[in-house]
Amino acid sequence: MAEKISVLISEEAVAEKIHEMAVQISRDYEGRQIHMICVLKGGVFFMTELSKHVGVPCSLDFMSVSSYGNDTVSSGKIKILKDLDESIEGKDVLVVEDIVDSGRTLSYLLEELKQRKPNSLKLCTLLDKPDRRKVDVRVDYTGFAIPDAFVVGYGLDYQQRYRNLPYIGVVEL
Repeated sequence: MAEKISVLISEEAVAEKIHEMAVQISRDYEGRQIHMICVLKGGVFFMTELSKHVGVPCSLDFMSVSSYGNDTVSSGKIKILKDLDESIEGKDVLVVEDIVDSGRTLSYLLEELKQRKPNSLKLCTLLDKPDRRKVDVRVDYTGFAIPDAFVVGYGLDYQQRYRNLPYIGVVEL
């Protein structure tokens, strides 16, 4: 592990932002149930914490979509590695992602999910890198806009390492 990690967003700031996002989501979905879809593996830490603070009923499901492999930039080739366990037809769906980068993966995923006829479909991300956007993706709930740096922690990894860091850090290779 020769990489040096510097703190970009503290554990406390992440926790505070997730709570704020959950309050807003609870207001927006008042009187309804949310079907949260986590994009694995990175999104699991974020969705777990977010769902604990959401004040409306929610159900959870998981998808695994890949476009990175073992590199630090998206390959642009998207494939579904694990699909949903249940239908989303007629449900209010909130896709929960760790980071929006180029937008390619999420654009593909959101188009795929729209074809499954949910009642509503929104996107929630902990981190957004708007400077890296190649495909326009509407993000409904954003935790932090961050600069173009390779980040790890809170579910984000570098070659399957550093997901368990309780903060968002920048990898200095």
